[in-house]
Amino acid sequence: MRVGRAALEAILKGNVAEITFLRRTPGPSDIRRMLCTLDMRLLNSNEGRVALNFRPAQHPAPYNPKAYNLLVVWDIFMQDYRAISMDNCQLVQAIKSTPPDDFWAFFNNTLSKMTPEQKIRFMQNIK
Repeated sequence: MRVGRAALEAILKGNVAEITFLRRTPGPSDIRRMLCTLDMRLLNSNEGRVALNFRPAQHPAPYNPKAYNLLVVWDIFMQDYRAISMDNCQLVQAIKSTPPDDFWAFFNNTLSKMTPEQKIRFMQNIK
């Protein structure tokens, strides 16, 4: 389902979302797939800081992401902030992060078992 910037931002404040979007720079695939969140309770938890390697931003972006139709999110696999283009963003699924056990069950049962190659194939949207 196609999703706009404000709607995705609201979803990410209480969920981890699987999204796809068109890459702004050339890559192995034109489509990038990502698991991301903006849930600060999840990210600032002990588990978020250890398993997701979360660290709060030290400085605001040197540009206005909204002016470029970008949304800055925490990328679960890359364990860093990413600016995603909202020009053609699709929401695949949302995983509730409240209570956090919902996401952590998914993390422990699925994500933590993925090999580096499987993670790359996921991000490159290769089935």
